[in-house]
Amino acid sequence: MEEKIQGKQKSEFWEWVKAIAFALMLTFVIKQFLFTPVLVKGASMMPTLEDHDRVIVNKIGPTLQSYDRFDIVVIEMNEETNYIKRIIGLPGDKIEYKDDQLYINGEKYNEPYLDQYKNELKDTGTLTYDFTLDQNLGETTVPEGYYFVLGDNRRVSNDSRNPEVGFISEEQIMGTTNIICWPMEHIDLRFN
Repeated sequence: MEEKIQGKQKSEFWEWVKAIAFALMLTFVIKQFLFTPVLVKGASMMPTLEDHDRVIVNKIGPTLQSYDRFDIVVIEMNEETNYIKRIIGLPGDKIEYKDDQLYINGEKYNEPYLDQYKNELKDTGTLTYDFTLDQNLGETTVPEGYYFVLGDNRRVSNDSRNPEVGFISEEQIMGTTNIICWPMEHIDLRFN
């Protein structure tokens, strides 16, 4: 009888080990290939994303299709640093900012996600300074396989306007994000 109980306990123990191992493996696969949480560090995407917000990165969708203009993406700059920025320019686009207005291929584009910051400016300056790709990066258009990205908080964002950051290759992009999962008061499933 004791042997039967010990055998049952041993069998139950191995079932638990297998279940835990499966759960860990599933978690690894989901985090590595499907979705992963990322901590927002800094104010470069305010007011859309705030410092210490936690977002979920979707790694699936972009691999099945290309990225779209105005997608918010997580970019792997190096092994320790990720940036979260908004795609403004697609491959082949000519980007220009003039009088706080975005022009892509000569066409004027509205950016409603910047309205809050523009309305709160305390000085008479602009939120986004005037520039062209040629002035900042020495290119007239976004190269094939690359994107031009900006942070929503244009005065403090280190983004594609800076030659040290420059154009972002498709390989650097971990995925898109449109879910804030923490803190509770910031939870949002489809922010812009």
